[in-house]
Amino acid sequence: MTERAERVSETIARRGLILILSSPSGAGKTTLTRAIADDGGWGLDLSISVTTRARRPSEIAGRHYHFIEREAFDDLRARDEMLEWAEVHGNFYGTPRRPVEKVLGAGRDMIFDIDYQGTRQVRAKLADDVVTVFILPPSMAELRHRLERRAEDSPGTIEKRLANARVEIQRWTEYDYVIVNDDLQNAFDALRGILAAERLKRTRRTGLGSFVDGLLGEGQGGLI
Repeated sequence: MTERAERVSETIARRGLILILSSPSGAGKTTLTRAIADDGGWGLDLSISVTTRARRPSEIAGRHYHFIEREAFDDLRARDEMLEWAEVHGNFYGTPRRPVEKVLGAGRDMIFDIDYQGTRQVRAKLADDVVTVFILPPSMAELRHRLERRAEDSPGTIEKRLANARVEIQRWTEYDYVIVNDDLQNAFDALRGILAAERLKRTRRTGLGSFVDGLLGEGQGGLI
């Protein structure tokens, strides 16, 4: 695509999309989410969930999660201000709805790092805006190795995460795309390809009608 063609394509108005990544803990969804969100060329807004769980040593409040008390979480949920919420490993996670709808309406995209429960809820509320990707580990042995290498959970918690992983993996058929994360760069390239294709979908490009009308109107005055 020439530089001029790229500029024309970018000026056609469109509604933003929600790119959802899900996976069992340790399969790589958070790493991939951060990688593509930090790649400025893609212009993705990262959805920052709220959670009631304790902050891990490697996490930064406001970057990885907004850490709140259970009472505050329940209040948001009671006022129907959650786009999605879920209980995972005894903790609660959720996404406030208003910031998401504001971003989509402005024609920007958001990326979500949520589980299958949250994915179902977002799809139920904003089905036309959602693109879902499930990240699989290359093997259960590798998944265990990644969880142990992270050195952030007790042995008991790791066993609980592995057991839960088997339940989550069974939901893979609910997703639009599936990536096996046996190589991080290959997985990242696949994810970028999905995003590029989804941005070009006719149904998302709200300005195509006007653009085509302009094309067909070019030179009409010179016809006899």
